[in-house]
Amino acid sequence: MCGICGIYAYRAGACPVDGQALVTVRDAMRRRGPDGEGLWLSSDRRVGLGHRRLSIIELSSAGSQPMHDIDDRLSIVFNGEIYNYQELRDELVGAGRRFNSHSDTEVILELYKRHGTAAFERLRGMFALAIWDAQERCLVLARDPFGIKPLYVADDGQSLRFASQVKALLAGGGIDERPEPAGHAGFFLWGHVPEPFTLYRGITSFPAGHYQIIRDGRVEAPIGFADMRQVLSEAEQAAAPAASADYLHDLLLESVAHHHVADVPVGVFLSAGRDSTTIAALSRELGSGSLRTFTLGFENYRGTARDEVPLAELVAAQLETRQTTEWVAEEEFAQCADDLFSAMDQPSIDGVNTYFVSRLMAKAGIKVALSGLGGDELFGGYPSFAEVPKAASTIGRIPLGRRVGGIARQLSSGWIGRLTSPKYAGLLEYGGSIPGAFLLRRALHMPWELAGILGRDMAEEGLSRLQPLASMGKTIEGIRDPYLAVMLLELNCYMCSRLLRDSDWASMAHSLELRVPLVDWHFFKKLAPHLAHGHRPRKSDLVNAPRTALPKAVVDRAKTGFDVPVRDWLMMKSPRGIHTQMRGRRSWARIVHGAFA
Repeated sequence: MCGICGIYAYRAGACPVDGQALVTVRDAMRRRGPDGEGLWLSSDRRVGLGHRRLSIIELSSAGSQPMHDIDDRLSIVFNGEIYNYQELRDELVGAGRRFNSHSDTEVILELYKRHGTAAFERLRGMFALAIWDAQERCLVLARDPFGIKPLYVADDGQSLRFASQVKALLAGGGIDERPEPAGHAGFFLWGHVPEPFTLYRGITSFPAGHYQIIRDGRVEAPIGFADMRQVLSEAEQAAAPAASADYLHDLLLESVAHHHVADVPVGVFLSAGRDSTTIAALSRELGSGSLRTFTLGFENYRGTARDEVPLAELVAAQLETRQTTEWVAEEEFAQCADDLFSAMDQPSIDGVNTYFVSRLMAKAGIKVALSGLGGDELFGGYPSFAEVPKAASTIGRIPLGRRVGGIARQLSSGWIGRLTSPKYAGLLEYGGSIPGAFLLRRALHMPWELAGILGRDMAEEGLSRLQPLASMGKTIEGIRDPYLAVMLLELNCYMCSRLLRDSDWASMAHSLELRVPLVDWHFFKKLAPHLAHGHRPRKSDLVNAPRTALPKAVVDRAKTGFDVPVRDWLMMKSPRGIHTQMRGRRSWARIVHGAFA
């Protein structure tokens, strides 16, 4: 886990790479990699690569980056972990390749030398990387299928800059910092900035599951090598798979085992939820020494129904883990607020819980953590899996519903928000389709509200560029099963664009590598046929997959989400309800957005 950056002056008339600017970008990411630093400039100063290192695999200096192959043809900077690197290394050694280290980074170099861009499909893990090929005179960028690791690019038509953080690119200068209306509108629409946008016109997010080649004089279009929609569509059209009683256990255990690959101790985030409990139980099943688990509690919730600690500690006791619990109070949040906003690379209304539990683990000397993130998206844990198809089916049958709904929304939107959620004004207009119903379910603000927040011109331009309904329609194009359509929207619009990104900045704020065994491309491809047919695995199947019997209170626990009381601290003293909860989230969104102004 690291921070990477680089500059490629790909046009003949571009200015040479400014080494000091590259160092500034690199060191703006110090917390991503406190264990080492590296810088490389080509002899003609057309290319520069920078790296901050967090040592997880191959702790010696042999794993330092930028790394060069034995022939000095290829140079790489890489952020992430490749969990099947040992198998790939053995294969390459068998084919006559020689290695100078035991790092996964060198395996990527040698695999690329042998297979070219086809190498990216064979990497099991999380990655954002850049490879300079001196022989071909090209820079290659690539990002893992789910976009677990961030990668941002800025192209001014002369030089291309890239880095693991938006704020790092800004620190180096030379960036068009004019506001990107789609980024600002997207934040207030969703509670996060949707990819590929950022808050700045000059910076975009590199697409997940793609690679891109930048050659002398031209930038080629990104090419996809992994597509969630294609995997689910093919699974939907294929015959139902034969499944043994243990298939889910075996798939899960294989993924968790791969995610334990490290040369440092690995801990587990443990809440009272079924996802993290499953990861902890499977980790114990691997039997690799004493497992450490970590739980976060909030003083505001102590002793209430929202207190996660008692159930988490019950699980830890049953699994016989080395459990650590930390309580966070309102005063502590206030003390950490400045640091939290500084670490938050793009505005988001989530991530606070991950920030604090990552801090807890880092204080305990842990450098790698496993999380249960992804369980709700893959195993139908959200209400949206039932509510969105039901709404689309019911409202979609109303004659002229969308047209009449538009008129009804215009007439009611001015006053309905004072009585209940303003979303009710758009029920007929949006609720008759899967994308529209999903927008109603997930949106923080509705499109017609954005003009009052951002001003009419920015809101209209932002929505014009975002095209939220059309974008979601493209995401689920060709998917016949409404359940799978919602799954794709949850994976793309919520998990990838918010949860994974928040997990990255919040953990890296404490130099902690966060791993997500349920968000694994190999696991997803093997699970997809079961998701599309027959007995579709649900959260109850997930938590019952481990061999160890878990506490009934956890196994039977309904989905509640992991509450963070920061919203409560911002709420007005009034009876709880949809409107009050919405007001708390919206207040927090304005505070977050203001921190980036």
